[in-house]
Formats: sequence, C-alpha cells, structure tokens
Amino acid sequence: MRVVIGSDHAGWILKKTVIEEVRTLGHEVEDVGSFDDKPVDFPDIARQLTGKLKAGQADRGIMVCGTGVGASIAANKIKGIRAAVCHDVHSAHQSVEHDDVNVMCIGAQIVGPWLARDLVSAYLKAEFSTDEDCRRRVEKLHALDAE
Repeated sequence: MRVVIGSDHAGWILKKTVIEEVRTLGHEVEDVGSFDDKPVDFPDIARQLTGKLKAGQADRGIMVCGTGVGASIAANKIKGIRAAVCHDVHSAHQSVEHDDVNVMCIGAQIVGPWLARDLVSAYLKAEFSTDEDCRRRVEKLHALDAE
C-alpha cells in the first residue's frame, strides 16, 4: 500500500515513529512535511496530503498534528476525503471497516509512540466491509460530497 504522511510542527516528531511503523508493516511512504518544528499551517499540509490521495498517488493518508482535530477538519474539507481522529485502536480499524476512512488523524499531544504504532497498524490492516449497510452509508457520504 502507498501511504502519504503529513504533519504540522506539533506533530513532526511523532511522525517519525509513524513512518517507521508504516515501513515495518511493508508499505511505501511519502512524507509531505513538515520536517522541523518551525510553525506551519496544518491546512497547507492537509492540502498536499489529500492531493496525493485524489491524484491516485497514495492509497491512504495519515496526518499528525497537536490533537488531530485541525488536521481532520482540514482534510474533510476536500471532496472525496473521509478523515477521522483516531486515538484508540478500535476507532482506527472500524473507521476504515465501516466508513471507508482514507485519512487517519492523530494528535501528538494526545498519544505517544507506543499507541501511535498500534493505531497505524490497526488502520492499515483494516479493509472496508462488504456489509450492505456500510456500503450504503458510504454511498450516502459520496452523495453529500456531490451536493
């Protein structure tokens, strides 16, 4: 799987752990920044990351910011993106299984490296359910995008 990863200045240190875990799981990684602790606006990183997904250059994305909330809001502004803040393993896999989430957002000020690894693993191992209810609901999300 091709995974695009981005962070703001509050998330760039934890992003290193996230990248290591993605590679350990055998996936390709593209890092769109940021690369240091100099202030950067998370909507700019979210635009770069979601652009890779929309262009078919990545299969899933992971954003790391202070809380994950800002990254999620920014990513969800982009048509076709379904982003979720995931700070527990259940949400990390169920967001994909039930809602076909394509961007997981985590907060570096909320979770540490150990939990971040588990979140990444759960998120990347999950697959969208074939259950009719889940498929119907995600189709309705696509319809909302089209409005």
